[in-house]
This record gives sequence, C-alpha cells and structure tokens, in this order.
Amino acid sequence: MQVKQGYRQTEVGVIPEEWDVKTIGSIAPIATGSTPPTRDPANYGEDFLFVSPADMGAGKRIFRTEKKLSAKGFSISRPFPPGSVLFVCIGSTIGKCGIATETLTSNQQVNAVLPSECVSPDYLYYALSAVSPKVRSLAGEQAVPIVNKRAFADTRIPFPATNAEQEAIAEVLGDVDELIESLERLIAKKRAQRQGAMQELLTGKKRLPGFSKNWNVKHIAEIASPISRRNSAGEQLAVLTCSKHLGFVDSLKYFKNQVFSRDTRGYKIIERGQLGYPANHIEEGSIGLQDLYDVALVSPIYVVFSVAEGVNKYFLHRLLKLDSYQQLFETATSASVDRRGSLRWPAFSEIAVRMPEIEEQSAIAGVLSDMDAEISALDEKLGKACLLRLGMVQELLTGRTRLV
Repeated sequence: MQVKQGYRQTEVGVIPEEWDVKTIGSIAPIATGSTPPTRDPANYGEDFLFVSPADMGAGKRIFRTEKKLSAKGFSISRPFPPGSVLFVCIGSTIGKCGIATETLTSNQQVNAVLPSECVSPDYLYYALSAVSPKVRSLAGEQAVPIVNKRAFADTRIPFPATNAEQEAIAEVLGDVDELIESLERLIAKKRAQRQGAMQELLTGKKRLPGFSKNWNVKHIAEIASPISRRNSAGEQLAVLTCSKHLGFVDSLKYFKNQVFSRDTRGYKIIERGQLGYPANHIEEGSIGLQDLYDVALVSPIYVVFSVAEGVNKYFLHRLLKLDSYQQLFETATSASVDRRGSLRWPAFSEIAVRMPEIEEQSAIAGVLSDMDAEISALDEKLGKACLLRLGMVQELLTGRTRLV
C-alpha cells in the first residue's frame, strides 16, 4: 500500500513522519492501586477518593467515588497525583478510563499512568480509550479477565511530537464529548418531564383545557380483544421482541444475532397498531405498541390484542406503562396459577383501567406523542454526534487529519 507523502508505516498503522510510536510505560510511570483491609473500619471515611471500575466511564474526569478512605486507609495505598490517567485492567470493564482531578488512589483493578511533562493527560486519556479494545484482547479467555501491568505498559500508541498538538487534539475531542454529554443531560431531562406528564395526564390529576367530564372505569376485556393469528404459512416476516424501555424492537437488530427459532410457523402475527406483551415478563413493564411494520411476528409466549372503537391505542399503551400498572402486573403474575408465573389474557383482561372519553384520550395522546417525537429527534442527534466522535477519534489519533 502506498503511503502518502509526509506519512510513514509503523506497527500501529500509518502516522505522520514527525509522530512517534511509544509504549505506555515509556511515556510515564505506571502504578497499581490496592484495597486497604476492610476489616478495619478506620481505613474508610470521607477524606480521600478511592476509585473502582464503577466510578469510571460516566465522564472523562473523576470527581467523586462510591467509597472514600480515611487518612489512615489512604496512607496504606499508593497516592496518584492530579492528572493521573486511570485505566481498568481487571474484570469485565477492562478499558474504562478516567483522569484524576485531585490526589486519590484506587483498588487493584486499576492502573494509573502518572503525570509526565511529555504528555497531555487529556490526550493520553483519548489515546488509551482508543486502544482499549486491543488491551482487552490481551486478557484472553480467562474466567476473570486480567491484563497484567507489563502487558499494559508494553502497549504501543501513536504519539504526536509536541504537547501543543496533543492538547489541540484533546481539545477538539473534548468539545465533542461536551456536546454528547449536554445532549444526554437534555434527553434525561425530557424523559423525566415526559414521565411526570404521563403520571399527571394519564391518571386525571391534571386535565387539559376544555375537558371536564368524569372518567369511567372499565375492564380491559370491555375495551380490547385478544388476537391469536399464527404464522402457519411460514412467511418470512420480521420477528420482534418487546423491551421495557424501547417497546417493540426488531429482534435481529436488537440482539445482533438470531435468538428466535428458525421455524416461525408457531409464532404469532402482530399487525401495526396492535399491542402485545411477553406473558412471562410483563411485570417488568415490557408491553408495547407495534408501530414498526405493517405485519410482524412475536414469540408464541406473547399475548397480542387490539383495542375497540372509542379507545385510543396510544393512550391505553401509555396508561399500561405507568408504574402503578407495572406493580399490578407483578402482583397478578405472582398470584397466577400458571406454573411459569405468566399473566395470560384471561387474568390480564380482568384488570380495571380508568379512562376519559375518546376526545380527551386523543388529546392526551397527542401531547405525549409530541414529547416522544422531541425525544426521538434528540436521540437521533445524539447518535449522529457519537458517530462523529468515532470518526474524529480515528482521524485525529492517527494523524490522518492534522490540526493547524
């Protein structure tokens, strides 16, 4: 492969000629944390941050930890100064990184690359994050994956010659991270607002302008009917699964491989606009409105039903997603005579729901649908930002794109 002018081929790929390839251990000293004896409560307190893998990954910088050490406990451990870059080397979360914001220590699952004048901590954080898949592969197939300190120290990374270029790369990637984090915070806020609106509007605690009629209590059997069509012809239709938070999703796309039976002739047909839930998992809140395909399939364990005229399917779906109904489903499932603890149609259809007239149902559904659309647009924007970050990491950390 021809290498363009100004670049050279190395063991880590093509990099700019003035860049170097260095092992992590040659950049700065590496230290490993330890856990003070837990049998002595005096080792733990509120004085010093004590990092474990659970404290890393949510953000670039480490400001807080689940556990803290007293001065006594901290004196037993190796201190890591501010600017140390921490990397998980043991367990299922190998590769999680973070930057120390103050003097702290960690347990033995974490290695710390101590500060050095030759490297920007922020650049090193991104460089270690980029090579984390390679480091994870060094653990092999052990029951408890471990990357020893020497193997970690010998891992090679591309290295810009000047701190100025390192810092410029880290600054650009930091800006993208801030965008992603701000979108995540906004999405969390919007979801909390939607949950609050659902709780008020779907229970009648808050009424929309123009509506004042009393709500009626009906059993599900009065407003919905079970559907039991089977895929007896063996049609090649998408198979769906219902998750607690996402509702119906395409099983192949969701699980990345086929977890359903190859023979789907016994599977149930679910059409667009129908509702369904896995009879053995509804207590987890896994009930969905099928709006992905005109016709699709679900496992035989699913209960599928359609709503009657005078019922807004979106309103009913959102109503059944409230925590109060999830608790009711859990109680009904626990009381089920079914040996698998399932909630099938006969028991499900006896559940009572309180509903307004169709006009108010539709108005409430419209408000919640608008909130869903806003969250979906933000989710899409977040997905694009994450793809942008991935591309920028690949370009900037290899020097394929240089910053002025």
